[in-house]
Amino acid sequence: QVQLVESGGGLVQPGGSMTLSCAASGRIIRITAMSWYRQTPGRQRELVAQLTTSGSTNYADSVTGRFTISRDNAKNTGYLQMNSLKPDDTAVYTCNADIWSSTETGEDVVGRYWGQGTQVTVSS
Repeated sequence: QVQLVESGGGLVQPGGSMTLSCAASGRIIRITAMSWYRQTPGRQRELVAQLTTSGSTNYADSVTGRFTISRDNAKNTGYLQMNSLKPDDTAVYTCNADIWSSTETGEDVVGRYWGQGTQVTVSS
């Protein structure tokens, strides 16, 4: 069974940096697209950064120039590097990925998976 697990959240001061990780486990063949979302209470979930199958990246206007999405295919892990953090960046960050995996019967299947989320708090 494929799972995504985020790590790296916590408390950081305004202006600081933090890197979130999203590790995939299971019978992974390859990860294609990967995205990071964030959500705060009372607000809609926001797409923060996206790494497409072709390798292109897209960012929300609010994080462009400050956040960088990347992926290490050998480790089946994605990252979100966040710099110049602001209090408005405070949210639960969740990764999402399209993953090809192998079933117990040897069939290759693709699915979209979500992590459990990690809290990022930007405060002095």
